[in-house]
Amino acid sequence: MIVKEIYVKDYLTKSKLPSSDYVINPYVGCLHSCKYCYASFMKRFTNHSEDWGSFLDVKLCDKKIDLNKIKGKHVFMSSVTDCYNNEEEKYKITRSILEQLVNAECFLNISTKSHLILRDIDLLKNFNNLVVSISINTLDEDFKNDMDNASSIKDRLNTLKVLHDNGIKTVLFMSPIFPYITDFKEIIDISKDYVDEYWFENLNLRGPYKKYILDYIRNKYSMYYNNYIDIYLKNNNKYWEDLSREIERYCTKNNIRYKNYFYHEKLVKKVN
Repeated sequence: MIVKEIYVKDYLTKSKLPSSDYVINPYVGCLHSCKYCYASFMKRFTNHSEDWGSFLDVKLCDKKIDLNKIKGKHVFMSSVTDCYNNEEEKYKITRSILEQLVNAECFLNISTKSHLILRDIDLLKNFNNLVVSISINTLDEDFKNDMDNASSIKDRLNTLKVLHDNGIKTVLFMSPIFPYITDFKEIIDISKDYVDEYWFENLNLRGPYKKYILDYIRNKYSMYYNNYIDIYLKNNNKYWEDLSREIERYCTKNNIRYKNYFYHEKLVKKVN
């Protein structure tokens, strides 16, 4: 792994996401090495020749975050990295940012796949408008290990429970949903006692990882390969349309709070 320190002028970046005003990415790159990571497009702007997931730039910044700028605004950590990647344990960049934000009058959403966030629970409990989302798209640890190097599913579920028990609003971000592999009902059933809301996002395949995922499905889940060809090469949206209706029926029937981001790309284009 290639880890280096860089200096930046500001941690705050104006967001182009439909639900955020500002994003904070304490790092460039991510060591979780998620095989389906859409953020790999960042290499076009960062001049990294290394494979995505093999490098990390640690952002150092002398400028304090302007709390007036984010007053009443929605701030997202993080959009193109995991602010609790393994190096955060050493550098504590995310913790230093939280120490600045703890008195901010903003709405903060932290997204991660790491149980390391529990290290900062002393700070998190002092936020007034905080949501923590943990990404889980399977209960199968083997499948998870094929897809990323982040915390185990068991640890992620426990993280949600500990956060919830400490009065922090929890979101299970079921993303990305792999067609015919992700069982959304099974995941809800095991976690519903300590999850306040579920967010759903479909698997989008683009760029260099599209071939990798399709090859993986052909080798490991050959019974679904033709279905993936239908969805991702023939652009048949029927699976997502049917699943969207199924999620809506299930969540409505069981009083589950949820948001469906299947059409996230359209929302982004509309905002921009």
